[in-house]
Amino acid sequence: MRRKNIKERILNKTVSKWTIYYSLLFLIFILTLTLSKLVTGSELTHKFKSPSFSGQGTSAHYLTIDEQERTRRQKIATDIQDALDEAEREADNTVLAKFTRNLESRIYSTLAKDIAESLFSYEGARPDINDPESWAMGSINLEGNILTWVNNGVSITLIIEEYVDGVLISTTEIEIPIGSFGGCLLDCTP
Repeated sequence: MRRKNIKERILNKTVSKWTIYYSLLFLIFILTLTLSKLVTGSELTHKFKSPSFSGQGTSAHYLTIDEQERTRRQKIATDIQDALDEAEREADNTVLAKFTRNLESRIYSTLAKDIAESLFSYEGARPDINDPESWAMGSINLEGNILTWVNNGVSITLIIEEYVDGVLISTTEIEIPIGSFGGCLLDCTP
């Protein structure tokens, strides 16, 4: 009967509001007890993430910073060198620089031709192998370096003396047997 009475009361909505509050409170209490078993807590601890503060992994951190600084310095130096190289290439590719190189090349070519002709030229001289006074010889100063040649009728000796700031650094001597190659003034047979 009582059951019927509750049903009727619910259907008729004659249930008191305090009954509804108490039943909701009871449900919340049950839910809180069941959910509290699922939730666990632990102590909150603060740890620094940066190795500079915590000390853990500090050496690796310092090595990383050092590597970054080193590669940055190296990149800056490389960029500066690249800029200097680019400026040098641009300076070498100007019309004036090209003209100067071409003119210098032609002058050296003509100079080499004239020296080669002088080596094998006797110009009326009759060199005698036994008389050094009769030998054809010459000398030229080329940008501070001295080229000297001596033609004794049998061979040509070319001496190149290299100077830097007026100090002799090296001497190169080349012996060229002329035989019939240079048009011996003397009988070419030994």
